[in-house]
Amino acid sequence: MKYSINAPHAPEPDGPYSQGTTAGRLVFAAGQLGRDRDNPHRLVEGGIRAQTARILEIVDALLAESDCTLTDVAKVTIYLADLDDLDAVDEVYSQYFVTPAPARAVVEVSRLPLGALIQMDCVACR
Repeated sequence: MKYSINAPHAPEPDGPYSQGTTAGRLVFAAGQLGRDRDNPHRLVEGGIRAQTARILEIVDALLAESDCTLTDVAKVTIYLADLDDLDAVDEVYSQYFVTPAPARAVVEVSRLPLGALIQMDCVACR
């Protein structure tokens, strides 16, 4: 059975989708942007590193609602506005994910909501 995840410390979705869902043992975090805590209609300041860190904080909060942590993440998809930002993303990413790191795909896209530099979604297993 599928359940919606609603984490109080994560921004509300902008459209007709859930922050995340569960299906059996799997937990799916919807694509997240580095939204500002105080104003979710804006991105955090500080560029790609700050946006990456904020996304991972949001994902961690979503996973906690399903009794998971980042160590339970099996798959991550990263969408970058500029693939040249990948080294900076990896610097931050490696602080949140330890070995064995999740499987990952990285895709360069032409545009992201709010003019974000990065969007990320993931699948975890509890």
